[in-house]
Amino acid sequence: MTAIRSSRDGDKTAINRKRAEHRNEVRRTVSAQRERLTSMTGTKPAFDYELLLTFAQNRLSAALVVPLLVAVVSAAAMIWLGIIQVLAWAAVMLAVHFRMYLFCRHFSRLPIADVAVRRWTGRFISTEFVGGIAWAALFLLVPAEFGSRDGVDIFLFATALIAVAATTMLASTIPVAAVAGTIPVTATLAIVYLTRGDILFVALAVMAIGAQCFFLILATRLYSATLTMHEYRAEKDLLIAELGTAKAVSDESRRRAEEANLAKSRFLATMSHELRTPLNAILGFSEVMKSEVLGPIDNENYRDYAANIHESGQHLLNLINEILDLSRIEAGHYELYEEPVNLISVVEECCHLLQLKARGKNLEIVQQYRRDMPRIWADDRAIRQIVLNLVSNAIKFTPPGGEITVRAGPSSDGGQFISIRDNGPGIPEEEIPIVLTSFGQGAIAIKSTEQGAGLGLPIVQALVRMHEGAFELKSKLRVGTEVIATFPQSRVMEALPPIEDEPRRSRWLRVS
Repeated sequence: MTAIRSSRDGDKTAINRKRAEHRNEVRRTVSAQRERLTSMTGTKPAFDYELLLTFAQNRLSAALVVPLLVAVVSAAAMIWLGIIQVLAWAAVMLAVHFRMYLFCRHFSRLPIADVAVRRWTGRFISTEFVGGIAWAALFLLVPAEFGSRDGVDIFLFATALIAVAATTMLASTIPVAAVAGTIPVTATLAIVYLTRGDILFVALAVMAIGAQCFFLILATRLYSATLTMHEYRAEKDLLIAELGTAKAVSDESRRRAEEANLAKSRFLATMSHELRTPLNAILGFSEVMKSEVLGPIDNENYRDYAANIHESGQHLLNLINEILDLSRIEAGHYELYEEPVNLISVVEECCHLLQLKARGKNLEIVQQYRRDMPRIWADDRAIRQIVLNLVSNAIKFTPPGGEITVRAGPSSDGGQFISIRDNGPGIPEEEIPIVLTSFGQGAIAIKSTEQGAGLGLPIVQALVRMHEGAFELKSKLRVGTEVIATFPQSRVMEALPPIEDEPRRSRWLRVS
């Protein structure tokens, strides 16, 4: 026993340790998500790390696109420039791009705790600025004597638009980097056009500046959209983490409630057993004294006292039995011993047992049955307890001179039902959920002279549910109450059709 107990204690300790680790992990997740909702720079909640990571991912995804663009521009520039100038410019552009690629790859591999946001933001901005200067250097390499000959102005304008568009798209999550990477390109192109003094080039310079403004506005919109996406994602992660915490707390509370309920059921079962032993003696001796088995009792008060003791003991025994039944049902230890049961016969017997009590209160029990119903597959003792509890409740709360109607018959869905209706004071609608809970009593029951423990209806409801049935309570003030217990069609034992004998076939046996 000691080894078994120590093994169980070890299992409980391991389970508790796992639960504690889970709670700590969820708590850390919630804390991390809440920190993500606070800006590291003190400005608008900008999710600095996520924006930098998005910038790095955009640059890494364009690792082959930028060299391809440089190659195309270099091939076109050879029309006006020498191969050495073009190759030198291409080498500078690729060096800047490769440097940015190394920065982005290193940044994407760093843990969040090791990231210095300000320093990495400065690196990205400075590298973008150098890239913008490299793009602008191409415009300065074109000799001024070309002027507008051979379409060089179209080449310069198209190259500037492509460079500005590509930079703003890739650096939209860092607006300062987008500005740093595009301003040198636009400013250099505008200066080149304005130095030529022609009205056409002035218009092109104005168009380049306008295009710069347009792409910067577009980059701002992309930045806002990316920021909103990260905010929604962080809120979703925070909500998931908080739901995980709530679920962990709920599971822990449910476990404790189940343990407390089990302890309560064990306590009630133990106490019920301990109380029954002295109660049997009290009931037995009080019955002997009340019946004067060993001789007459001269004092009338003593006889009344013995009767009161016997009645109180009987009431206490019934209460203990109800508590024990309810605790067994809640603990899942109540077993149904099912057999074919004639519902009408059970209801009639229960009404006959309570007929004397009803007459004592001047109540009439009206019985209405459908006699040709098949049997149901149920627990006979549970069905009797259901009927006795319901009819006893009706007798208890119906005033003298009232009427109780007991009906049993087939239900509309093919099952069978029991209905007990009285013309008592009824139950207020808001008190119906109360009377259906354990130890719950309505205002009328509390004021009644025949108060109970409030366990009859919960036991009936649980027993009906164990039979896969439905329990319904209808009541109206100053009109009466009707309780209906319905058993499903699956428990109705329909008569089986006769088995037809197959025609016997004669067989010839050959004896060799």
